[in-house]
Amino acid sequence: MTQLNPYLNFNGQCREAMTFYKECLGGELIMQKIAESPMAAQMPSAMGGQILHSMLTNNGIILMGSDMIGNKLEKGNAIALCLNCDSDEEMHVLFDKLSAGGHIKHPLHQSFWGATYGELTDKFGLSWMFSHSKN
Repeated sequence: MTQLNPYLNFNGQCREAMTFYKECLGGELIMQKIAESPMAAQMPSAMGGQILHSMLTNNGIILMGSDMIGNKLEKGNAIALCLNCDSDEEMHVLFDKLSAGGHIKHPLHQSFWGATYGELTDKFGLSWMFSHSKN
């Protein structure tokens, strides 16, 4: 079943924020630092300790976050809606519909973590992330 999950962007405070949310909501928290990813070579070494991706799960709660917004955190870009799709076909249909009149930031592509992934901003200025993992 397709899910819609909030994806929060932080400016260097992802670890602190997600740890706080875990304390409040319980569950399991996973965090991947930039230095622990294939992206490390593409980023300044000073960013190595920042969080590339985090996910807090507890029963029906899925909350994701990252420090990858850089220093351009503004009201409106602090959250993205992440669609975890059931199939590539479904993801392409939704991506095409939501990108109409908007801006494609990252076309759908095979990511280094194994999922098909893409990002766009819709015609209303909302950020959307799309993911489909065959696993």
